Amino acid sequence: MRIRTAIFVVYVGASALGLAAMMGLVLRDVRLRYVESMRRTMGDTAAYMAAFAAPAAPEEDWTLKLATLPKQSDLLRVFACDPESRVIYDSAGRDAGQTYGWPMRGGGRWASENYEVSNVAVVDGELRVASRVLAAGKHVGWVGVGRPLAAVEDGVRQARWRLVTYIGIMAGGMLVLGWWIAARLTHSLEKLTAYARSVRDGRKANPPVSRAREIAELGRAFEEMREALEGRQNVERYTQTLAHEVKAPLAAIRGAAELLDETMPPMQRNIFLSNIRGEAARIQRIIDRLLELSSLEARKQLHQIAELPVAKLAQVAADVLRAACAARGITLKMQEIGGPVVRGEAVLLREALVNLLQNALDFSPNGGTITLGWIWESGKVEFFVEDSGPGVPDYALPRVFERFYSLPRPATERKSTGLGLALVREIAHLHGGDAALANRPEGGARATLWLPTE
Repeated sequence: MRIRTAIFVVYVGASALGLAAMMGLVLRDVRLRYVESMRRTMGDTAAYMAAFAAPAAPEEDWTLKLATLPKQSDLLRVFACDPESRVIYDSAGRDAGQTYGWPMRGGGRWASENYEVSNVAVVDGELRVASRVLAAGKHVGWVGVGRPLAAVEDGVRQARWRLVTYIGIMAGGMLVLGWWIAARLTHSLEKLTAYARSVRDGRKANPPVSRAREIAELGRAFEEMREALEGRQNVERYTQTLAHEVKAPLAAIRGAAELLDETMPPMQRNIFLSNIRGEAARIQRIIDRLLELSSLEARKQLHQIAELPVAKLAQVAADVLRAACAARGITLKMQEIGGPVVRGEAVLLREALVNLLQNALDFSPNGGTITLGWIWESGKVEFFVEDSGPGVPDYALPRVFERFYSLPRPATERKSTGLGLALVREIAHLHGGDAALANRPEGGARATLWLPTE
C-alpha cells in the first residue's frame, strides 16, 4: 500500500468514527431538545390557565371558564381534575370521568432532564403538564394540557435530516481535505525519491524544497551525504584514472630520456625530443581536462546566464572547426536559421558543441560530411551532430560518456583523453538537459544535446 493511501485511510477512519459518535449524540439530543422545549411551553400554558380558571370561592365551578376556550384538541388538549385526580373536564371529550394516576412524575428518556416534579408525565405517547388551581389559598383541583409526542415528530425528522445533510457536507469536505493533506505529505517524499534517482543516475539535481521542516532536513541530509560520497569517490576515481592515464606517457618520456643519455645521431635525438614533447603535451591535456571536469562537477548552479539564440550558438561552435574540416576536405553542413532561445552560459554551451563536432571530425573519413542542426518542440531544443564515419561498436555505446573511455581514431589509431563526451554530458546536466550518442541506420553516428527552453 502506498503511504499516501495509508495516511488517507487512517485519516478517514478516525474522522468517520468521530463523526459517527458526534452524529449519534446530536441526533439523539434533537428529540430531547424538542420535547424539553414543548414541556416548558406547555408548563407556562398550564400555569396561565390555572390562574385564568381560579375561582373566587372554593365552591364555584371553575371549569366553566375552561369551556369558553377555543377547542383545538388536535393541537392541545385541555383537561381539569378535582383534588382526587378525577377528570371533570376534557376539551377532547375523551377521558372525562377517568382518574389520572398521581403524582404525575416522568421525563427520563423523553426529556433532557429526569424530572421528579409531580406535574409532568408521559402517558400513552402524550406529554401532560398540570398546574394546581387555588381558590382563596385552597387546592381545588388541577388544570393541565396534553399534547401527543407524535406532533413533534415531523419537526424532529426535518431537523435530523438537516443535521445529516450538514454533516454529510462536512464529511465530504474532510475527505477532500484529507486527500489533499496526504498528497502534500507524500509529494515531498516523491520529490526526494526523484532526487535520489537523479543522483543515482549521475544527473544534476537539487534537493527538494519543502515547508515541512522534517522533509527539508531530510533533503539537506541527502545532499550532504551525496556531496560527501561524491567527494570521496571523486578523489579515489581521479587519482586512479590519472595514475593510469599518465603511466604510459611517463614511461615513454622516461624511456626517451634514458636513450638521450647515449650518443646518437642528431636526427634521431630530435625524434626522441619530439616524442617527449608530445607525451608531455598529452599529460598536460589530461590534467587540464580533469581540472575542467572536476570544476564542472563541483558547481551547483550556472553563472553568467544569458539568453542565447540557437542559430548563433551553433554558428560560433562551427566556426571553431571550419579550418580543421577544410584541411581534411570534410564538408561541414549547418542549419542556418530558425530555432528558439536557450538560457545558459555561452562559454560552456559553445564548448559542448565544439566537443561534439571534434568527436565527429575525429571519426569522419577524409572527404566526408558532418551535419550540425537542431530541432525544437515545446519546452526543449535538441542539437544534433551527424558524421559519415564507421559508427560506434555496440559494446562501446553504453560507455562512451564514461570518463577516460575512448576508442581509437580511424586515421591515427590513437585514443583521446576520453573526457570530451564526459564534459558534454556534465555541461548538459548543469543546464538541466542531457546528451546521447547513437548509430545512424544509414551509417555514421548521431550525437545529441538537448536543453530546456523554459
